[in-house]
Amino acid sequence: MDTKLIALDLDGTLLNNAKTISPRNREALARAAAAGVWIVPCTGRFYKGMPALIRELPFVRYVITINGAEVYDAQEDRVLYRAEIAPTIAERLFDYMDTLPVIYDCYQDGWGWMDRRFYDGIEAFMAGKHELDMVSTLRTPLDDFRAEMRRRNQPIQKTQMFFRQEDLARRDAEMVRIAAMFPELAVSSAIYNNIEINSREAQKGRALAELCVNLGFTSAQAMAFGDGLNDLSMILEAGTGVAMANGHRDVLAAADVVAPSNEDDGVAEIIETRVLAQPSPQ
Repeated sequence: MDTKLIALDLDGTLLNNAKTISPRNREALARAAAAGVWIVPCTGRFYKGMPALIRELPFVRYVITINGAEVYDAQEDRVLYRAEIAPTIAERLFDYMDTLPVIYDCYQDGWGWMDRRFYDGIEAFMAGKHELDMVSTLRTPLDDFRAEMRRRNQPIQKTQMFFRQEDLARRDAEMVRIAAMFPELAVSSAIYNNIEINSREAQKGRALAELCVNLGFTSAQAMAFGDGLNDLSMILEAGTGVAMANGHRDVLAAADVVAPSNEDDGVAEIIETRVLAQPSPQ
C-alpha cells in the first residue's frame, strides 16, 4: 500500500544530536513531499516551541504537537484536533506532584507555564544544556502557579515533571503509579528523567489517525518514525512503524522496521528504500 503520510518525531529521530536536520534527511523529505507524501512533524512541544528549522520547512503544513493534544494546520492557522486535561483533573495532578521530589510545569494555550520556585531551580533537574535552554526559554515563571491555574480554570494541554539524577528509580515507579491513579490520562516520557502526562485522547497515535481521516485515507497508509515512549502509540498506529536504532527498547520491540540511528541518517535511509521506490500517491 502506498505511503501517503510520513509522521516524524523530532529529537532523537529526525534531528541529529546537534539538533539539526542533516542534508540527506532534508533531501529525502523534500523528495517525498514532491512525490505527494504529507510530511508531518510530531512532537511533545507546542507549535511555537518547535525549532524554527522545522516550522520553516516549505513542505510542512500539518503538525502534531504536545504528544497529540493538538493537530495544527499551519497554513490556515487552525486546530483540526484537540484533546486536553480538564481543570479538575489537573488540580488533582498538581496536588499529587507537590508530594514528589520534582519540578513540574504545564502547557496551556500553546505555551509553557511554571511556578517561579521551580523555574529558579531548573538547572538541577535538566539532563543537559539543550534541555536546560529549551525549558528555560519556553516557560513563563508565575509567582503562584497553583493560584493562577485556579483563577484561569481552563483545560491544560500537558503537564510534565522532571526528576533529579538520584531520583530516577522513583521516576520509573511513578510512571506506573500515576497511570493507575489516573486511568483517564496517558503517561509517557520523552527523555530519561521526565514524565509527561496528557489526556488519554492526546496521544501521537490517536492524533495521527484523526489527521489521516481528515486527509481522506487511513493510518494504514502512514509511516511513523520515533525513538521515545511518547512515540509508541504512533509506531503502533501507523501502517509502517519505524523505530530508530537509538530508540527505547519498547519502541524497538513494537516497530515494523528499525532504522539506523538519528546520527546516521536513519530517516533518509528508510524513506529512500521504502517510500521513494513506490509509485507516487494518486
